[in-house]
Amino acid sequence: MKNWLDWVAIVLVIIGAVNWGLVGAVNFNVVNLILGSISWLERAVYVIVGLAGLYLIYYAVKK
Repeated sequence: MKNWLDWVAIVLVIIGAVNWGLVGAVNFNVVNLILGSISWLERAVYVIVGLAGLYLIYYAVKK
């Protein structure tokens, strides 16, 4: 992990993983709780977390 983008990506993926773990275990969605009825923003957060995951795959393969 060399630059700020690497760290941002890993933090986003960890947050996303914890959120999906909570959704699966106890049906508690932190993103929905924070953003409420702003569905487009909630979707944007999921897309950003997904892009961070793709970036980490690229980072892992690149090494």
